[in-house]
Amino acid sequence: MPHLDNQTLELALIGVVALAMLMQAVVLLAIFFVLRNAARTIDKRIEDLRSAVTPIFLDSRALVARLAPIIEVTTTDLAALAHSLRVQTADLQAAANEIATRLRTQAARLDALLSDVFAAVDRAGSFMTDKITKPVRQLSAILASAKAFVESLRSSPPARPPQPVRPPQPVHTPGDDRFV
Repeated sequence: MPHLDNQTLELALIGVVALAMLMQAVVLLAIFFVLRNAARTIDKRIEDLRSAVTPIFLDSRALVARLAPIIEVTTTDLAALAHSLRVQTADLQAAANEIATRLRTQAARLDALLSDVFAAVDRAGSFMTDKITKPVRQLSAILASAKAFVESLRSSPPARPPQPVRPPQPVHTPGDDRFV
């Protein structure tokens, strides 16, 4: 094996670096061509898209130009309709407020009338209760006492039940300490 010195080693490394740079230049050149072809393709597609979209924009401008007067008339009519609706709503609100006020007045009158009628009915009921039930209760009490009197005359006196006999209780006398 030949003796490798520093100079030969450096020369070999420089050759490897030069070869790597050459390969890098080839790869960069290939990337450049691929990107240039992609840019041309994108430009072509954008041009195709532009040629397809441009008539749509031109047609939409013409449509807007034709529809602008119609839209303006329609918005004017809608504004007039909204104003008319506001006026009619205000009239309707005023009529509803007047009807509500009249209903409240009539309801108050009806309430007063019904309160008076119910008070009169209550007074009449109380009067009838006092004038009819009081004598009926008195008559019922008289009849109950007469019935009890007749039954007491009809029946014999009840027999007394025998009283149980109790043993006599011792009497505590003073001085007797047995019960203390």
